[in-house]
Amino acid sequence: MEELVIRDADVVDGSGADSYRADVVVDGGRIVSIVKEAAAAGCQRPRARRELDAEGLVLAPGFIDMHAHSDLALLRDPDHSAKAAQGVTLEVIGQDGLSYAPVDDRTLAEVRRAIAGWNGPGDDVDFDWRSVGEYLDRLDAGIAVNAAYLIPQGTVRALAVGWDDREATDAELEHMRRLVAEGMEQGAVGMSSGLTYTPGMYAKDAELTELCRVVASYGGYYCPHHRSYGAGALQAYEEMVELTREADCPLHLAHATMNFGVNKGRAPELLTLLDDALAAGADITLDTYPYTPGCTTLVALLPSWANEGGPERVLERLADDDTAERIRHHLEETGSDGCHGVPVEWETIEISGTGDPALAEYVGRTVLESARLRGESPWTVARRLLLTDRLAPTILQHVGHEENVRAIMRHRVHTGGSDGILQGAKPHPRAYGTFPHYLGHYVRELGVLSLEECVAHLTSRAAARLRLPDRGLVREGYRADLVLFDPATVGAGSTYENPRVLPTGIPHVLVDGRFVMEDGRRTDVLAGRSVRRAPR
Repeated sequence: MEELVIRDADVVDGSGADSYRADVVVDGGRIVSIVKEAAAAGCQRPRARRELDAEGLVLAPGFIDMHAHSDLALLRDPDHSAKAAQGVTLEVIGQDGLSYAPVDDRTLAEVRRAIAGWNGPGDDVDFDWRSVGEYLDRLDAGIAVNAAYLIPQGTVRALAVGWDDREATDAELEHMRRLVAEGMEQGAVGMSSGLTYTPGMYAKDAELTELCRVVASYGGYYCPHHRSYGAGALQAYEEMVELTREADCPLHLAHATMNFGVNKGRAPELLTLLDDALAAGADITLDTYPYTPGCTTLVALLPSWANEGGPERVLERLADDDTAERIRHHLEETGSDGCHGVPVEWETIEISGTGDPALAEYVGRTVLESARLRGESPWTVARRLLLTDRLAPTILQHVGHEENVRAIMRHRVHTGGSDGILQGAKPHPRAYGTFPHYLGHYVRELGVLSLEECVAHLTSRAAARLRLPDRGLVREGYRADLVLFDPATVGAGSTYENPRVLPTGIPHVLVDGRFVMEDGRRTDVLAGRSVRRAPR
């Protein structure tokens, strides 16, 4: 007898087709049968050792978070309710060109410092891996949800070239090509870049093209955080389209937003650019989160020249008064490349977390608010935070536009990504709320997407980009990565004031046929594993 039958579910299967009522039978981690309209037809209903009454609930494929920053959280937090409670059954990590494999001892120490604001310092993690394959093996020991990995181009450059702003030598480029090839062979699904973050931003297009050719040869895709989301955003998108066309590599645009005042109402221009490329045969997808503000680290706003040489050199420059004044000038007057070519507006920069608890008074306030309370300039406050907290502060950047958010999420190649940074006292609510916010706010309340269409965005489209032949749909033979939610009550519980609140209306989540969420509570099941690139 099979393990589980889910009775009388309203199945939204991930294809975009209309929902239907069915009994769904699960055994051995897979969907073994689907009996449509069993009760109405009066036929023999399937039986199993356990029966779950799904009356009034939607059964859908588990959601795929195409842009996650859970690289260390998956290892140190077995609960991981931030994602499991949303119905996420697969996260794509290794994002924005910076993560923890492949590394050597030196590069690992540098990367840990550089992205402490994203993932914490990692003092509670045993970094017993160095290669991509070894990292994926660590995930295979058991995690809350599944995870796929992108080779981080910035980490690869740090390992082969260092943190200097210069072109790679032929030998260094060949070293990077080998590192990317090894990572793909070991199971990575593609490569990411952070082209407003050091050292990835120092790579010229020709270098990126060569690495993308390697990725494409293994059936992977390129996922760039491109060179600007502000002034020059459209040119930056166009650059990525042209680069991947030259490399014949599939393109997935990370957190494809149009932010800052210069881009208000300009989403249609981006979508026209993508439509033209798609019509010409390009293979392009994108992801977004359903919120307007962005989230990153405070140090990321600095000009690239200030970040050259790695974290310790940044701190040295900030400590020097003359150099710090140059940094301020670029930030506030000319617009630094780290701030997407737009002069920083301190009233939009909210401190969301610090590494040092003694600095908690800054959290939840904008830099401008803290400056006024102290009778100081905003740059004085920002500089002190960076130095005292050794580059760890994270920020919310309130620069988005709702009309752009809605226009982009409607596009036919759109997928969902939380870009969820789980660090900090007041993280962005997207970390805990992205997927139920799509379903509750944008489907039920606003009708921006139909339920069937939205679920397809969050499941099968993402699985297709990842080339997963047995995930992303409710189909016989597919993996039983499933979510059951109440369409009348599903919604994000997280807010900007209380961002760590779990969602409502998602009682059950299964990974590999096992309940990781049951009756709205996290179980002790660790059914997640690494999801490695399928052979071509």
